[in-house]
Amino acid sequence: MEKDLSHYRKNYERNPLIKEELPENPMELFQKWFLEADDFDGLEEANAMSVSTIGLDGYPKTRIVLLKKFTWEGFIFYTNYKSEKGRAIEANPNVCLNFFWHGPERQIIIKGVAEKLAPNLSDGYFESRPDGSKLGAWASDQSEEIDSRDALDLKLKQLEEAYANKEIPRPEHWGGIIVKPVSMEFWQGRPNRMHDRILFALQEDYEWKVTRLQP
Repeated sequence: MEKDLSHYRKNYERNPLIKEELPENPMELFQKWFLEADDFDGLEEANAMSVSTIGLDGYPKTRIVLLKKFTWEGFIFYTNYKSEKGRAIEANPNVCLNFFWHGPERQIIIKGVAEKLAPNLSDGYFESRPDGSKLGAWASDQSEEIDSRDALDLKLKQLEEAYANKEIPRPEHWGGIIVKPVSMEFWQGRPNRMHDRILFALQEDYEWKVTRLQP
């Protein structure tokens, strides 16, 4: 099987990214870009991001998750700590996040260190979830093999019956991850592949060094 994709080509023509006009803290720029992406017509789930980890087998792996909160400290998502992703983070907390917003022609690449969120904060988010999602966190041994879809659906049905009209607690193996950035690269598409790339790198004094990278 073969398909030539060399003719696939898009010209990027959005606004420039001017270093001198940027805030000192990249989280301010992230918030601005995120809100603009969230308001962009036709763009759904602006909070969808890729999370790349180094697996226990030594290979990198990337998957899409949903960003649930961002603060001055970092980026928060939720997962099963016993999943392939969770075990990879426990073994090597250095991860990479990526946002790509096609309409605004923007990308943000974030390198950071991941750690578990405080249990009380995970409890608070879990309580806000629909009951079906809560039970799903119990039903799925994420990343483990299962004989069939029917077996998975049966596990969920049994949990629905067991927790009927009862409060559903948060599993200890499920909770939040916060990624604290050490670098954030903002990519703005420009004509002729001469894209703007601005890198914020965290220094030992916790100040951010801002540099422009060649496309």
